[in-house]
Amino acid sequence: MTTIQDIADKLNISKGTVSKALNNAPDISETLQKQILETAVELGYTKLRRYKNARRRLCIIVQRDNIQYKEPHHFAYDIVMGFRQMAEPAGYEVEIAPVDIHVQEKVSYDVFMLQNDYSGAFALGFSLNEPWMKDFQTSRTPVVLYDNHIVGNPNTAYVGIDNAEGMELAIAYLKDLGHEKIAYLSSALGSHIMQVRYRAFFQAMEHHGLYADDSWAGCSYFLSECMEKHLPRFLDMGMTAIICCQDTFATAAITQCKQLGFRIPEDISIIGFDDIPVCPYTDPPLTSVRQDRIELGKSGYYALNSLMNQVSIGTLLLHAQLIRRESSGPAPEL
Repeated sequence: MTTIQDIADKLNISKGTVSKALNNAPDISETLQKQILETAVELGYTKLRRYKNARRRLCIIVQRDNIQYKEPHHFAYDIVMGFRQMAEPAGYEVEIAPVDIHVQEKVSYDVFMLQNDYSGAFALGFSLNEPWMKDFQTSRTPVVLYDNHIVGNPNTAYVGIDNAEGMELAIAYLKDLGHEKIAYLSSALGSHIMQVRYRAFFQAMEHHGLYADDSWAGCSYFLSECMEKHLPRFLDMGMTAIICCQDTFATAAITQCKQLGFRIPEDISIIGFDDIPVCPYTDPPLTSVRQDRIELGKSGYYALNSLMNQVSIGTLLLHAQLIRRESSGPAPEL
């Protein structure tokens, strides 16, 4: 087990200097502290192992530019609540740690965790190009990622719903309603989960014997471009149903279709993904693939607790559920 003396010997500095740096003393320069913390991580030092009465602290790391969590109607609010419902009765302090790319560029994930005495993290809202996504490939501090998958690092796990199952449910439902021309509308494929859902759409279409090629999907970083470019193209192609990557895209598609004179669902059916709280109150109420976000939060704790106890969970997927509402109906007779 690595000691403070080991770190001091590695850097040829005093044990007291190392101790000060590990405890954020103000008389240690930022450059030296960074060097000491990085060396501590390299050697596998963990402050929490050094003291019998050390606080048991976990964090939920939120990429604040990508996901909202503070209010009950925010997507990640219930995920956070579910995690806390499991972690706090087990004796852990849980802190929310909002970060952005600037924080990630300034300090590595392992150093951040060591600085703050966190023994593990649940990470929400990370896109594929973020600095810490690279850190997670070799990190030593346990981390569970929501809707992200790291290959080959036993200190990481992935939790989410079975998106392939969710897409299968949606396609099977539409096929039973007589739909054959089904399109897929998506945001840009810059996140793991958007890539998973994109592939799942084509796999489900093939599985159910339905034709689809690349032109049957439209992807854009900007919601407005999807509504102004891809959605009219789908309508011109005679699509009778559209599955959207997220409920926000689906609600926008409903509004745009109605403005173009199409009736929902008589002329075109629309299905979303995630079943956010607003779905029952759209006009018409939105059919959506549900993620049970409380259960996802609980699963995040379960996976993290397993990692911290050297049980190397890789992937934990919850079953998807299709919530049928009035935005979907039988295919129109042509």
